[in-house]
Parts: sequence; structure tokens; C-alpha cells
Amino acid sequence: MVQKTKKIWMDGKLVNWDEAQVHVLTHTLHYGVGVFEGIRCYTTEDGKAAIFRLKEHVDRFFDSAHIVLMEIPFTREEICAAIRKTLLANEQPEGYIRPIAFLGEGEMGLHVRTNPVRVAVATWPWGAYLGEEGLKKGIRAKVSSFNRHHVNAAMTKGKVIGNYVNSVLAKWEVVKSGYDEAVLLDTEGYVAEGSGENIFIVRNGMLQTTPLTSVLPGITRDSVITIAQKMDIPVKEARFTRDEMYIADEMFFTGTAAEITPVREVDDRKVGPGKPGPVTKRIQAAFFDIVRGKNALFQHWLDVVR
Repeated sequence: MVQKTKKIWMDGKLVNWDEAQVHVLTHTLHYGVGVFEGIRCYTTEDGKAAIFRLKEHVDRFFDSAHIVLMEIPFTREEICAAIRKTLLANEQPEGYIRPIAFLGEGEMGLHVRTNPVRVAVATWPWGAYLGEEGLKKGIRAKVSSFNRHHVNAAMTKGKVIGNYVNSVLAKWEVVKSGYDEAVLLDTEGYVAEGSGENIFIVRNGMLQTTPLTSVLPGITRDSVITIAQKMDIPVKEARFTRDEMYIADEMFFTGTAAEITPVREVDDRKVGPGKPGPVTKRIQAAFFDIVRGKNALFQHWLDVVR
């Protein structure tokens, strides 16, 4: 259950958590046209609260809205300020941040252009998405029977609310079967991404991730590529098949919620020795050093709240 905090920012002002409500005829509730972001704030080693790659997340928030012909009635700077204000109001030095833009009540039906675009920012404490144990020892994944969207059926470059029905069904399916996370293939049968994460594999020292074809351009994904390059770990963006996951030396998921989560098993097959490998551990350690403010080279990725 989401841990309740004090305030939520809605349409330009802070309101009490229990007062952040919408009407049952809110258009997005019925048709799914809306966009959101997932962002994390970390406590740095000097005790400050720092939002990880805030600008990139807010830029993607606006890009997602543009893709679905939604005009957010605030500037990027105003949304950044709202995020900082909400964290401060909730006295949160660390936590998860959820900006969301949605079509409010008014007209119903598919061709609606007059309903107001409403925007909210909520923050709450949220630990490891796939479990602390998963971060340390790795998780079990399974290829879902649900494919990721075709690029011309759903707009895959936006975090669009309705798109996530696909992710929810895939996640429900594999968890019910005893696994921790789903792997989705694209409509041509190649590995796409997890239900809410990008995927990396390691084979013979080469780090590889799926190209930005049918997958969301993950900000943690981009961070890992940059980190690997700085560490002189060879990395490439190229398609791979499900059985290439089986014979990989290492595998891990990346995402704002998942952070860097190793995969120890996929489709009942051990990945490598069945535990996090050296490349995964190096990148994971570097990532957590960065978000905690321990690496001066990446200070520009941190937006200090206080």
C-alpha cells in the first residue's frame, strides 16, 4: 500500500492528501489518455535531498503529452518547482515522485477537445520496487505471453497511461505463476523490455541492451550506458532473442522504480551462475554512488532540493 504523505500538488496548489480527488467522469479514467512520470529523490551522503535527473524526466513528461496531443498548462520550470515544493511540504529527503497529467471531466466520448488538462504531483516513500533481496541476489523473470505494443498501434515513446494495461496484464500473468517480473517480446519476436523496465544482458564482456524501437527511452537506461562508457565497459544497442538471454553471462533490469535489479533466472534457466555477475555489480555500485552524491563526475544529474 502507498504510504500516505501530507500534501499533493494539484493544478497549481498544494492540497491535503485526502482532498486530492477527481470526479468519476474524469475522461482519462474512462479512456486512458493521460501521461505520467516516475522520478526518485535520494538522500545524499552529506544529508541533502537530491532528485535524480529531474530535467530529463520533466522533458519526457512534456514529450509524452505532446505525443498524445495534450498541452500541459504549466511550464517545465513550474513542474520542476512543483516537484520540489511537494517534497518539501511532505518533509521527504527521499522518495518516489509521480507527476501525472490527465483530461478532466466535461465531455464524454472519443473526440473530446474541451476538457481541462489537469496536473498533479504526488510523492511518497517507496523502497526497492522488486525487493531489497532482489537488488542483492537477483530476481526470477519469465517471458510473458503478451507482446509489447507495435510501434504504430500505441505510441511507445511516451509514458501514456493507457499503454500500461499491457504491462499490468504481463506482470499479473508471471507473478501468478511464481515469478518476480515479466519480459515482453516485440511484435517481431525480439526481446523488448520488462513490464516497467529496460533490459540489459552481458555476454563475453559486452554489455547489450535493446535498441529504442518499440521500447520507452528509459532515463536509467541512458544513465547505465553513460556509466558503462565511463568505466570502459563496451556497450551496444542491438536486438537480441529470448534464447540469447538464456545463454547470457549476466542480465539486469533498469528503471526509476527498479533501479538496477539483477536477473538470476529467466524462463526457469539460470542466467550465468544464477547470481549477479561482476559487470552488473560494478554498474549497480556506481549507480548508487552517483545518486547518493558520491561521484563528482555526475553531480549534474542531481537536483538538490535542500
